[in-house]
Amino acid sequence: MRLIRRMYDWVLHWAETPYGAPALFLLALVESSVFPVPPDVLLITLCIALPSRAWRYALLASIGSVLGGLLGYAIGWGAWPLVNSFFFTYIPGFTPELFHHVQELFSAYGFWVVFTAGFTPIPYKVITIGSGVFQINLAIFLIASVTSRSLRFFLVAWLLHRYGPGIRDFIDRYFNLLSILFLALLIGGFLLLKYVF
Repeated sequence: MRLIRRMYDWVLHWAETPYGAPALFLLALVESSVFPVPPDVLLITLCIALPSRAWRYALLASIGSVLGGLLGYAIGWGAWPLVNSFFFTYIPGFTPELFHHVQELFSAYGFWVVFTAGFTPIPYKVITIGSGVFQINLAIFLIASVTSRSLRFFLVAWLLHRYGPGIRDFIDRYFNLLSILFLALLIGGFLLLKYVF
C-alpha cells in the first residue's frame, strides 16, 4: 500500500511542473495497459489549478487513455500465447474453465464489458488486455473505449469547471459510487428505450 501511495504522490507532483499536460497524457496512456494509478488524480489537480483548460485536459486524458487501451489490446492479442501457461500454472483460481467463462462474457457483452470498465473504477487495463486476448472486434472496442473514457474524463472536468475546487473532496470521496450510479442510469435509459419505445 505504501508503494501505491508513493506512486500517487509522484503523479500529483506533476501538476506543480510545466509538464503537467504531457504527464497527464502519458499517465492516461500507461494506466490503460500497465500502470496502477488512474489519471483522474492528475486530471482533477490540473483542472483545479487551471479551470480554463479543463476541457483540454479532459481531451488529453481521453486520447491518451484510448491509445493506451489499444496498447493493452495489442499486448493481449500478441503476448497472450507467450504468457498464458504462467497464468494457468501459477495464478490461483485462474483455470481454463474460468478463462472460457470470461471469454463467453466478452463474446456476449463485448461493448458493455469494455464500456463499463472504461467508465467505472473497474481496472480498465484488465479489460483492454482481455479484449485483445479474446479478440473482441476492434471497432467495437474502440467505440466503447472512446465513449466511456471521454464520458468519464469530461464529466470530471465539467464538475470541476462548474463547481470549482470545493467539488474535489466530493469527487475523491464518492467517485466510485458516482460512476456506478451514472452507469446504472445510462443502462436504465438504454433499456427504457429498447423495451418501451
